[in-house]
Amino acid sequence: MSTLYHGGPIHPWADARTVEALLVRDGRVVASGALDELDARGAARVDLGGAHAFPGFTDAHVHVWKVGQLRTTLLDLREATSLDDLAARVAERHAQLPEGAWLWGRGWNEARLGGSPTRELLDRLAPGRPVLLTRTCAHIHAVNTPALERAGIHADTPAPAGGEIDYDSGILTETAYGLVYGAMPEPTQAQFEAWILAGLEYLRALGFTAATDPAVDPPLYAAYRALDAAGRLPMRVNLLYIRRPDGGAATYPLPEKHVSPTLRCDSVKFFTDGGLSGATAAVSVPFRDTGTRGVLRFDTAELYELAREAHVAGFRIGAHAIGDVALTQLLGVYARLAREHPGGPRHRIEHFGLPDAEHLRLARELDVIAVPQPVFLHELRANYDRYVPDELAGQVFPLRAMFDAGLDVAFSSDGPVVRELRPLSGLAAAVAEPYVPGQAVTLDQALGAYTRGGAVAHGDENDRGTLEPGQRADLTIVEGDLFDTAPQSWPDIPVRAGLVADLSADPARTP
Repeated sequence: MSTLYHGGPIHPWADARTVEALLVRDGRVVASGALDELDARGAARVDLGGAHAFPGFTDAHVHVWKVGQLRTTLLDLREATSLDDLAARVAERHAQLPEGAWLWGRGWNEARLGGSPTRELLDRLAPGRPVLLTRTCAHIHAVNTPALERAGIHADTPAPAGGEIDYDSGILTETAYGLVYGAMPEPTQAQFEAWILAGLEYLRALGFTAATDPAVDPPLYAAYRALDAAGRLPMRVNLLYIRRPDGGAATYPLPEKHVSPTLRCDSVKFFTDGGLSGATAAVSVPFRDTGTRGVLRFDTAELYELAREAHVAGFRIGAHAIGDVALTQLLGVYARLAREHPGGPRHRIEHFGLPDAEHLRLARELDVIAVPQPVFLHELRANYDRYVPDELAGQVFPLRAMFDAGLDVAFSSDGPVVRELRPLSGLAAAVAEPYVPGQAVTLDQALGAYTRGGAVAHGDENDRGTLEPGQRADLTIVEGDLFDTAPQSWPDIPVRAGLVADLSADPARTP
């Protein structure tokens, strides 16, 4: 089947250059150019109605199933504006739940609330019921007494490696979360499938055609494989398979590799440190307000051995590293892999939060792919102002420096860490809201990071990311001219649901 797109500016590459028409056959681009030259006999014509068509956007780091969970069953606390507001939401959910059921929520941010929820508060709000409230970053968790009891945590319980337990306040940090999560009822595969689909359908409605889910364990992988086998995935998904779950020393074996048109799993994931917005990233200078230096999750020798196993087996690595200490550790591991086992796959750094000039130089030398989240600069700025020491402030998500260093950069949201997942909000933050002057990027660079950059980060650079002949004809269609509109207005421009060319008999169909 052939389809001819026309009637609006078409951007074969992520820049201002446009063509009049795009000819697609069997989900692949045949040609682009003047309408009168491509008006092939028998091609179905799709009029864009003046909208701009771009190569399909990728969110290169978004917790798909957690986005879906928040949109369906989890208590969403991201809009809570005070501790009183949070308390009202928790009390309301407590009244709705059956006796004995866990109350699970996510999204609180002490910078918005004016403080953190405590064990005493949660005991009072939900007497007798176990409560787990995950901070927006997912690196800090508030629990009550019944939750601690079910997890077998007492005042003298030692924290697992890479984690911290504040028993009196009920605050668990990093890997200590696994102690409580392991005490909760395990979700069924049907529940995981429902959450995955809810998350993907939402992302596609925002205009995305592909996404990376960056921390997938064996039960979640099984759910993805089942959905893929049944032809139910509505967009392309890349998985980072987690090797070390929170709360223990056990390591998952390397997964079975899988690559289909809609599902790819040939990468693994490590968390090397915590988050920047909650002051748990591993840093060389103490955080303001807390005086702490964050959490480094791995001993370097252990991280290298786990990374080596994956690297030698041909798995790409996507490792979370935010603080400058964590970046030094991870890049050292990648450099050793390159020396001792050359010729392996390209690896990623998720977030790349506080790189200095040497980190950027080494990342380029090692051909590392950077996966930052520009929307953090908008939503989490108050947290950075509160915690980041002056000595590191100039290194907070320096997007321009990543491009200037020659890195392949893939933009993402890390949803549901943030409330805002719309790609045009990420574009606006990258172009107009650098944390320090001089770190804004151009619109062309930002669009490239959502299109070709996302494809590179997935391992799909030879298959999609532009609208050149032979590439998959995935499209993101924007109902306005980004090149002639102020960045502050971009989030208000409508974006059509992403068009994933070969998932429908009718490429013009939108959900």
